[in-house]
Amino acid sequence: MAVLQMRRDPDPILRQRTKRVREIDHKTVKLAEDMIETMHAENGVGLAANQVGIPLRVAVIQISHEDEPIILINPKMIRREGQREIPEGCLSLPGYQGMTKRSLKVRVKALDISGKEIRIRAEDDILAQALEHELGHLNGELYVDHLVADTQLWRPEDIETDGE
Repeated sequence: MAVLQMRRDPDPILRQRTKRVREIDHKTVKLAEDMIETMHAENGVGLAANQVGIPLRVAVIQISHEDEPIILINPKMIRREGQREIPEGCLSLPGYQGMTKRSLKVRVKALDISGKEIRIRAEDDILAQALEHELGHLNGELYVDHLVADTQLWRPEDIETDGE
């Protein structure tokens, strides 16, 4: 496995809609493995293929190191419900966070690495947020497109803490 080079905003590939994976072959498996390795190296919980310069509909998510990574090939959002405001960051915009509008519940369908269809339901948690975030990447969106307000972007180190 290898750590891939991260693409940072304003790299144009981050704003391009990705292409469907036509065949899950050894290249697709290697890409997914390398994406997981890269996500771990960057201390992320999700990564889309275009974030490493590959314009394919592949994303990986791993909420905690105890969980198995979720590999999503050709994922599609099939349902969103509700709305919440939640802080969010991105490996392609390092050093910033923003208050975003995200769904409470999401349903996604995709293929796993063996080509089997999987369906994921997530509700009011980090998985729902990660699914929406990574599928957004695959559609050429960044989390800053979902900010509550343009002024809702900050650097965490700029926030003063009490007594520290």
